[in-house]
Formats: sequence, structure tokens, C-alpha cells
Amino acid sequence: MNKILMLTSLCAMIIFSSCESHKEHVEHEVKYLATSPIKRDTLTQRNYVCQIHSVQHIELRALERGYLEKIFVDEGQFVKKGQLMFQIMPRLYQAELKRSEAEANFAEIEYQNTKNLAERNVVAPNELALAKAKLDKAKAELALAQVHLDFTQVRAPFDGIMDHFHVRLGSLVEEGELLTTLSDNHEMWVYFNVPEAEYLDYKIKINADTALKVQLRLANDKIFAYEGEVNTIEADFNNETGNIAFRATFPNPKGLLRHGETGNVLVSAPLNGSLLIPQKSTFEILDKKYVFVIDDDNVIHSKQIVVGAELPHLYEVKAGLEESDRIVLEGLRKVRDGDKISYDFQDPAKVLNELELYSE
Repeated sequence: MNKILMLTSLCAMIIFSSCESHKEHVEHEVKYLATSPIKRDTLTQRNYVCQIHSVQHIELRALERGYLEKIFVDEGQFVKKGQLMFQIMPRLYQAELKRSEAEANFAEIEYQNTKNLAERNVVAPNELALAKAKLDKAKAELALAQVHLDFTQVRAPFDGIMDHFHVRLGSLVEEGELLTTLSDNHEMWVYFNVPEAEYLDYKIKINADTALKVQLRLANDKIFAYEGEVNTIEADFNNETGNIAFRATFPNPKGLLRHGETGNVLVSAPLNGSLLIPQKSTFEILDKKYVFVIDDDNVIHSKQIVVGAELPHLYEVKAGLEESDRIVLEGLRKVRDGDKISYDFQDPAKVLNELELYSE
């Protein structure tokens, strides 16, 4: 009985040892994917939060005090330059105009009579000059009365889109009171802030005679159909943020953009001869980026890299890697610094194509 028990135990140990040996062999045969950095000419795209403004956005205010007698337009309506929009009750100013016309006519008659007398030497030249001065004053008061009457009509100063009303029909409006706002949206000014280092890059790369072309991503994450140009940069940096304001002009023929919208300006910049690696081949420790580099003995070592630009699925490597280095592409969580591994090498061009690289 004891012999049978010993024989059984011996067989079990042999089988267990065989299984362990097979397991180690299987683990040893696990292969990881590896690749190398690759040099490519490509584009980097930076995003900047922006504010969208009309090229002209003004407040329309009452120029005279009175009751708002008529409104000829509606909120959101497109109006043409010179179109009548509001009428403030004009009766008082019409009466003042008629009185001024009468005074001007009286002064004209008085001047003509004095002129006839002066030509016959009946009155002195001083009296003629005084009559002429009275006539000029009456004409000036007539012109002023006409201006006051004209001010009771508020007309569009340019083609644009109406905003909402700040007053209603029949309201007593004071001189200078806000009636509405008017926006000229045929072109839009888009403002965004750029850090100092990126501003310097743009100024170096972009010629003085060449405008920086930009795109606009709208709030619905769609790209605006028309390209814009940066044609204005403010004079001073903001000392608190270290940024400087850029202004891009976008055509708006279909009127899609409105004053006060927000979005993101997309600025593309060329990267010539950049060393690129997949983002998934990196890992992070204390805000620093690392990769696993494979040496000639197939042993992996963690190596810190300096990342320049960040592209879709890719990093531009400024320092830490050479084009000839081999790096672990997948399975980074399964290995540790100093492990010896087996790997299958993938051509970096193929890897980039699979990552949908957007390049020139």
C-alpha cells in the first residue's frame, strides 16, 4: 500500500514539473509588438478658444426725447442702409420747424428792404450788415430745427441685422436711450489669445507679406466652411497671462455666424523632419513621458523623452530618442524595466498608416 502511494506521488510530481516547464516555455514565447521612431514632414494643429464679433456692432439710441410713435422693423430683421426703423413723436419739432421757417422768411424780407434802402443811401451800411446778421441767424435756427425734426426718425446707418428691442411702442424715451443694436455680419472678426512662445514661432515662420490662414471650429464641433486670415495682432502682451490677442477675419456670405458666438480657432503649422512615435507607446510618471527601449540583448529599459507637438495619435519627440531606436509598442503594462522579451518588429510607416496620420 505504501509503495503504491509513493508511486502515485512520484507520478504527480513528474506531471506537475512537466506542466510548470511547459508554462515557463509558453510565457517565454510571449511576443510583444515593437517599432521605431520615424521622421516625417507633417502638420501640427493648435486650438485657441475664441470670441466671434461682427465687423460692425453698434447701439442705436434715441437722439430726441419723446414718445415712440412707430416701429417699422422687427427683431432679427435684415435692414438696408438708410431704412427707417423708429419714429419718435415729431409734432413738437414740426411746430418748431414752422416757427423757424416763418422767422427766416421775416428776416429775409427785412434784409431785402434794408438792402434797397442802403442802395439809395437812405440807411447806413451798418444797418444793412445788422439785417444780414439777423437773416443768417434765422437761417441757422431753421437748419437746427430741421436737424431736431430729422432726429425723430432713427434710420439704419448700414446694412445689418436687428437685435431685440429695448423699448416698446408708446414708450417715453429719453435722449440717448438705447433702442436696439445693429450688426453687420457680412464679415466676422474672431479674437483669440496666443502665448508668447507660439506668437514668436508664427512671426518667424510666416512672412510679412503672407497672412496666417486659420480655420474655425464651431460650438457644434463642425468646421466652418470658409477659411479665415489673421490680419491684426494687438500691440501689447497681457502681463498677467503672457498672451497676445490675434484677430482673424472670416467671410460670412450665408450669415451663419452671429455676434457673440464662441468657438475654437485652429492654426496649422508645418513640422519638417519631425521624429514621430505613437502615443500608445509612451507611459507617464510624475508628468514626464517615458518609453521602453529595447537593447541589443532584447532587454528593455525605460527612457524619458521630451515631447514637442501633440498630433492625433502621435507625439513629436524633441529629445530622448533616435530614429534607430527600437521601442515597445504594445503591452507596456505587462513588462518592467530590465525584462528580457521577445518581440515582433513592425515597420513604423505601417504603424503610422494604421493610426490615421494626417500628413502633407
